[in-house]
Amino acid sequence: MPTTATNELKSENSKLLREYQNSGSNEVRNQLVKLNIGLARKEVHHWLNQCDETYDDLLQVGCIGLIRAIERFDLSKGHAFSSFAIPYIRGEIQHYLRDKSPSVRFPRHWLSLERKSVSVIKDLQMQFNRNPQDSEVAAVLEISVEEWREIKLARLNREPLSLDAPVQDEDDGATCLGELVPDTKYRSFQLAQEDQIRVQQALSLLEKRTREILEFVFLYDLTQKETAERLGISAVTVSRRVKKGLDLLKEIMTKQL
Repeated sequence: MPTTATNELKSENSKLLREYQNSGSNEVRNQLVKLNIGLARKEVHHWLNQCDETYDDLLQVGCIGLIRAIERFDLSKGHAFSSFAIPYIRGEIQHYLRDKSPSVRFPRHWLSLERKSVSVIKDLQMQFNRNPQDSEVAAVLEISVEEWREIKLARLNREPLSLDAPVQDEDDGATCLGELVPDTKYRSFQLAQEDQIRVQQALSLLEKRTREILEFVFLYDLTQKETAERLGISAVTVSRRVKKGLDLLKEIMTKQL
């Protein structure tokens, strides 16, 4: 029975992929997402224990990767959709985590202790009818007071401080942090954003296959060999296309200056 169900699922998947390839219907695409969401869930569970993001947030990001895979899948290549989709899902999650990663990284066991401390502190507050002391929290967590204080300090350092945070000034009264701290990186950030837009514009001008190869290699972190397997071409061809594509990008972006 499981084999029959699997074959039926593959048949339905192929039918919808063919229909979407011909029509580009959003309704069909959404059906494909529901049918293949297990691929995103499986990848999410892999990353869930390696970060402090929620399951729902990671699943939404994974589904974005799944949608991109659906939009770019070519039935004529003869590849299994699951093998084609997983790099897109994984790449989307990896880029999301890189963008979200804090400047101060917690050791993994500290993340576990920090989560546990929330309920511990609530229980101790109810028990003593006051905020618990560091020694009391540390005792329940079975760690030293010094380690608990390091965890608290790391948590505070990891949390971003709002530029709207009020700061008291003796002469001018209350002001906000953003007015006191010169943003020397603003121009650099602006330039980085502009460069990103220029790269996307330049990529859109490339021939489709060259663009796909560059996206696989540089956006989704596939090796040239993996890229070749997914596109049904040789690794040598991928290597040549990468070099050619980068030269074209450089030429296009130079003309845009």
